[in-house]
Amino acid sequence: MRYVAIGDSFTEGVGDERPDGTPRGWADLVAEGLAVAAGKPISYANLAVRGRLLGPIVTEQLDAALRLAPAPTLVSLNGGGNDMLRPGADMRRLVQMTEDAVRRCQDAGVPLLLLAGANPSQRLPLGRVMNRRGDELTAAVRDLAARYGLVFADAWNDLEIRRAEYWSADRLHLNAAGHRRVAGLVLAALGHQAPAHVLDAGPAQRRRLLAEARFYREHVVPWVGRRVRGRSSGDARTAKHPGWTTVAPG
Repeated sequence: MRYVAIGDSFTEGVGDERPDGTPRGWADLVAEGLAVAAGKPISYANLAVRGRLLGPIVTEQLDAALRLAPAPTLVSLNGGGNDMLRPGADMRRLVQMTEDAVRRCQDAGVPLLLLAGANPSQRLPLGRVMNRRGDELTAAVRDLAARYGLVFADAWNDLEIRRAEYWSADRLHLNAAGHRRVAGLVLAALGHQAPAHVLDAGPAQRRRLLAEARFYREHVVPWVGRRVRGRSSGDARTAKHPGWTTVAPG
């Protein structure tokens, strides 16, 4: 088993940081689950970088994934979340880019897993727009997976993970519990026994004025500032695992 993940902050693992500050995330957990299922170490690479739009993911990252030697036996692809946050996002173009990536993997003889990321729209500004775009993209990618006979893991329509307890303070990235739940969904889609992680239900969280003001000050305003300056949170960042690393059964 040689598994490589490509994508943006969701796949890089932002929100699920180790004590040293490096991101872990669902893809790392999937690699560990695959090693457990195989009963022996596997090879793993993660080329995802936060802030990346779908275009660079299905060109630069996919190019690098297919150049790995030996070749991958599984590639997971998720992207489009950052595109959906941009004005005038074209869902049809995102679907076409995804299909082009599917065809490239098929031509290379590399199995591909398509993944719809978790839905953060309930607590975000302009969340209705993002939810509509995400619904459209997820439905189209599900159809692509069915047409090409690919495994499809759907975290977007998972209602459990929409609870606030699975999300980081920025409301855009999952926390450790959220990444753990996505890993379970992906492993289950791949046919492995992986009970989905579920948090105990606590009291409903209410939005308070001071908390909302802090959220906008600490997360929304800096994000808008980067957009105005044409900057990305992933500028000058590189992949955390650009080559094969060994993951042993836990």
